[in-house]
Amino acid sequence: MSPPVPSVEYLLILSSAALIGIAMLGSLAAWSWAGWLKLKTRELDARPFGEDLPAISQRIDLADLKERIRKLEAIAAGVDL
Repeated sequence: MSPPVPSVEYLLILSSAALIGIAMLGSLAAWSWAGWLKLKTRELDARPFGEDLPAISQRIDLADLKERIRKLEAIAAGVDL
């Protein structure tokens, strides 16, 4: 005995509901993404242009970059650190 086959109307209603649900989730995701982008744009616009890292942070970052460059040059030269 074979299992009962659902009717076409049932399958049409079920697939329509699934499609509407997916469309609603996609719309919500797009709306949320647009809101997040607006928020980030406002944050960037509110930041003054002259605002940079403090001098200490810049020096630390520069020292870190120099150290990385030194290690990369040593690796390129085949020297073990």
